[in-house]
Amino acid sequence: MTDDATVRDFDLDTDDLDPRDLAAGDAPAISLAADDTLDSYTRADLRKEELEIARGFENGPLWFYPAWAVTALVVWISLFPLTMSGQLNLFVACAIASFIAAGGFVTGHEAYHDNMVREGGKYRRLNDFTGTISCIPILLPYSVGKLTHIRHHRFTNHPEHDPDYEDWGHNFWHAAWRSWLGRQPRGAGSLAAYRRTLQAMDTPASRKALREGAIFQLVYLGTLFTMAWSGYALEAAMVWWIPRHVGLWFIRLSLSWAPHHPRKDQSRYGNARIMKSPIGNFLAMGMEVHMIHHLYPKIPHHRTKPAYFALKPVLEKRGVDCSAL
Repeated sequence: MTDDATVRDFDLDTDDLDPRDLAAGDAPAISLAADDTLDSYTRADLRKEELEIARGFENGPLWFYPAWAVTALVVWISLFPLTMSGQLNLFVACAIASFIAAGGFVTGHEAYHDNMVREGGKYRRLNDFTGTISCIPILLPYSVGKLTHIRHHRFTNHPEHDPDYEDWGHNFWHAAWRSWLGRQPRGAGSLAAYRRTLQAMDTPASRKALREGAIFQLVYLGTLFTMAWSGYALEAAMVWWIPRHVGLWFIRLSLSWAPHHPRKDQSRYGNARIMKSPIGNFLAMGMEVHMIHHLYPKIPHHRTKPAYFALKPVLEKRGVDCSAL
């Protein structure tokens, strides 16, 4: 595939797909004998049935995503004066901030896919506003997150072109260690991959994203330095520095490593998996059925699991391994 100067989402209708995507979509998801025997007409019928089911889970009211994003930002900001004035325990504040840092990616992620208000919609700015404020605690500008995430969808599990490929690991602990190393100065993790991806795109949008990323870093470091200089180093660490790392750890492990492990399959029905999370689907932020999100990104986050159970019979006929759920 070639690089596009504009960002487009993969709604996965046949009109939106590159011929290579169509080829991947019609290929067997997993080499199972039942699927190998399907002729092109049967696959076309299954595809049509699959699309009809999936469309039933798109759209609907999503007001609670921007509502949560605004609430979370206000609560997070309030943690600074509350801890600095001694009115809130630092460990309690750290736990709250860590939850907000990790959870913010969910609302930001919906904005990446324009799920709240589509392009050209009357309240389009609400979608972008939600994306902008959601990931401030983890220092991920909306522009950076959107460009790299759509890139991840286009080149899922590609060693060179998937910005999230650096989240790989032989096991959970190896992935956790690599994530920590990647966040060190001159680290080679996903954050460095995001920078390389944006530099390689070399479009007005990607150059703007790089500038915004640099501004975020300067504001972050300036805030930590100022607070430490003023005698609030512990407050700075417990409200922003530690929660940021906890949030990034959770996102990289639960939302990136687990649903794509072992990152060897780039096919449409195999690049993400159906799994049983030890912490449950809610705490895993819907990653038990991450395959559904990759197949149909326009299905809102909270509807992916119901969509999975509705699609399960069709997916199994296509050869998808649904044994985990």
